[in-house]
Parts: sequence; structure tokens; C-alpha cells
Amino acid sequence: MAKSRYVLILIALLVLLGISLLACPVLIRALPGRYAYYLPEPLQELRHNPHPDTLPTPITINTPAPVFVHTSTPTHTPTPTPQPPTSTPSPTPTPTPPARFTLTGLRHEHQGWNNCGPTTLAMALSYWGRDETQYDTAPALKPDPEDKNVSPWEMEAYVRGLGLGAIVRAGGDLERLKSLVRAGFPTVVETWYVRDARDQLGHYRLIIGYDDVARQFITYDSLHGPDVTIGYQELDELWRVFNRIYLVVYAPEQWDALATILGSDVDDATMYERALETARAEAESPPASCVAYADCADWVTFSWFSAGSSLTSLGRHAEAAAAYDRARQLGLHYRMLWYQFGPYESYYSVGRYDDVIALADATLATTSNLEESYYWRGKARLSQGDAGGARADFDTALRYHENWSPAVIALAEMESAD
Repeated sequence: MAKSRYVLILIALLVLLGISLLACPVLIRALPGRYAYYLPEPLQELRHNPHPDTLPTPITINTPAPVFVHTSTPTHTPTPTPQPPTSTPSPTPTPTPPARFTLTGLRHEHQGWNNCGPTTLAMALSYWGRDETQYDTAPALKPDPEDKNVSPWEMEAYVRGLGLGAIVRAGGDLERLKSLVRAGFPTVVETWYVRDARDQLGHYRLIIGYDDVARQFITYDSLHGPDVTIGYQELDELWRVFNRIYLVVYAPEQWDALATILGSDVDDATMYERALETARAEAESPPASCVAYADCADWVTFSWFSAGSSLTSLGRHAEAAAAYDRARQLGLHYRMLWYQFGPYESYYSVGRYDDVIALADATLATTSNLEESYYWRGKARLSQGDAGGARADFDTALRYHENWSPAVIALAEMESAD
């Protein structure tokens, strides 16, 4: 009798153990990422739902091939009137820029989990005498701690709310970064971060100096520490994934000095046209080798995506959709739409609602808290007559980002139309 009782107890314990093992993956997946981050790697693997490494290819391709027609109207250049010869003034010598330069007076800060945007911005603000840390910037920039993205434009708006100036530009280059640093403007760049072929994600870096002899930039990196160096070629390859976007914080009285460095890129249309031409040229002439990518073939994929980003910003949505199609056909990393949303906007604008929904579904299958994906899927669903699905998506976007104006406006428009 006693033996039977022990057997029953053992069976009960084994059943409980089995239930616990079955429940373990469910409980681990339910943990917020900021807590699961501290679990051992084998347990973290239980959180990952299987999904493709690339976003889905286009459902239908009915947009024209991108031709990148320049939209600027040429102006007539008058024939100069002959003038009598005059004495030629001696040219003023241009000072040779220093081969090495590093800004000082910044405060480095190591980021918390998934917090590189707020932390990098706080480091940039420290140069201008501000005391904000990531614990001040993050609640304003990403009310949901699990949010995977803070855009440069959200950071720009936050800085302006502090009474400082800020401007986001695209199509930068290495000489522009060096000129900004020499002029006293530490610069935030949005870059790719490649751990391996599958594990790639966005990462902000703060450029504070350069060394032409070593061909390296000096950065404040929220992940790796202060005075972290990165080679010119590596930084440029990682930066171009985001159309070489950069954010400059400045004191309002220094706008004229900054505008001189930015030159014609102060004008949005001029800037995006030039960035578009760069992306087109890079798509057509990829390098023989790369230093930053898991596969150098990604160079062309990212070129087409950046071309699409510039075309979206120029309002040329049919051409943008064609450029994004090319990138998707080549294999676009599944995390691209965690950070960049041009494909949603352009596909929606040309009526390709199925593509918007397919991309949002695939992106949200990799992580749930991306308000932008819910928003654009909601707009596409509404255009297809699915008002209930649209409302649910807008509500979910607001659950992850309270009072987020695009979703608030979308719901208000639905209410007014009822």
C-alpha cells in the first residue's frame, strides 16, 4: 500500500514537472524584453518564434521601374557681356583641416536595455550643458519601454522643446561629419548594427571626432563606451542603410554657422534629390568587397531601399514603390521596418494595400509593439473596407504609444465619418 502511494506521488510530481516544462516557454515569452534580457541565452532562445529572415517579396508589381527623373527645372544662363580685363586678386589661402580632431566636454552614458536612441541623444545634449540622462529622455521619446524605435524626427522635436535647435538631414557623407565636428557640432548618426547574417538591427552613434591618419571616427557609443573608434568605410556602410541620416543639435545663435556647413542640403528637395542620385549610383556600381555587411550583396539591397526612402520623401510614390520592390526581391532584412516606414507610406499612396498589410503582418510577427506598423495596416484595412480591423489597429497603436497623434487623428476621422 505504501509502495503504491509513493508511485502515485512520483507520478504526480512527474506530471507537475511536465506541466511546468510545457508552461515554461509560455511564461518566458510573456516576460517583457527588458527583463528577459537577463535570462541565460538558452532560455532567451525560447522567446523567439520562428519567422523568415527576410520580408515578403512584392505581392504584385505594377509600378514602373524607377527611372530617377530629375524634377528640377533648368534655368537659362545668360551669355556674359565681355568686360575689360581687370587685375586678378590673389586667392585667400584655405586653411588645411587638422588631420585629427576630437570634441571634449561631453558626458558618456551606458544605455539600458533597448535604449540607444534616448541615451545617445542625452549624450549629445550634454555637450550643450544639459543634464538630461536617458531616464529623462526615454519616457518622452518612447512611453512604451519595449518600443524598438525612436526616430530622428522624434528626437528633433524633443530637442526643440528644450529651447535648443535641432535638424535632421539625409544623404550625409564622411566629409560632412568631419566638418560638423570641427565646427563644434557632435552629430548623431543612425546606423545598422551587424552581429551576424540574421541578427542585425538599428543603432545610434554619436560622432565626436575623427582621425584621418588612422581613417577612423571617434564615437560615444551607448553600448560599448566612450571614445570608441570605427573605420571610415565600416561606418559609411552601416550608415547608408538609413540613407545616411544624421541629427545635429545646436544653440539657436549658431544656426548660421551650421547652415554654412549644410549648404544646399538645407533645402529638403535638393537634399533628397542628391541622396537619391547617390543611392542610384551605388546600386549600379557595388563595391568588390565590404567590411561591415554579413553579405556584400546587401549593398545593392540597401541602395534600392535608400533610393525608395528619398523618393518617398520627395512624394514620388510610384517610383518609390518600384525601388522598394527591387529591395524586397533581393531580400530585405526582417527588422528593416522596425525603424523605417517609407514602404508603408508609398505602397499605401499608390493603392497597394495588400503589400502594406503583408509587410505589417510579417514585421509584427517578429515583435508586437510597433505602433507604426499597426497604424499603416489600419489605414490599409480601412481603405479595403475593413473598418473593424482598422479601428483595432489604431487602438493597438495607441496602447503602445499613448496619445500618438497619427493614430489619434485616424480614429477621430473614423468617428467623424460614422
